[in-house]
Amino acid sequence: MSEGNSTDRTVFVLNGPNLNLLGMREPEIYGADTLDEIAGRLEDQGHALSLAVDIRQSNHEGHLVDWLQEAAADRALAVILNAGALTHTSIALHDAIKAIDVPVIEVHLSNPAAREEFRHKSLIAPVAKGTICGFGALGYALALDAASKF
Repeated sequence: MSEGNSTDRTVFVLNGPNLNLLGMREPEIYGADTLDEIAGRLEDQGHALSLAVDIRQSNHEGHLVDWLQEAAADRALAVILNAGALTHTSIALHDAIKAIDVPVIEVHLSNPAAREEFRHKSLIAPVAKGTICGFGALGYALALDAASKF
């Protein structure tokens, strides 16, 4: 995964807990693509859209908060956020998104509404520009295309 240069044509792609295990963890739910494979396709797509794509993953909530604030400080065009399970629990991520003026697109590989009850509520959705879910890895590409229109 790469980190792009700070520019107003940069899109941060932030991935939360356990997304480093994509391709191995429950592929019947999350697909067979690894995060590195998704990142490679996003970098190619970003290049075609004249965007720098800064892709990061952490299992730690505070890193995601720091990166959201960094995206704002760097005047990023947008943030694509797959917060994983933190989607349903993190008031800190909710507050960080609410505090910045960068549009955030929430992405999920699966459709949380079609899964366990505890996954039905997103604390991210009320403060996100929009949500894309249920399309597997294609959701990231759809989000990057949407971000390019900002």
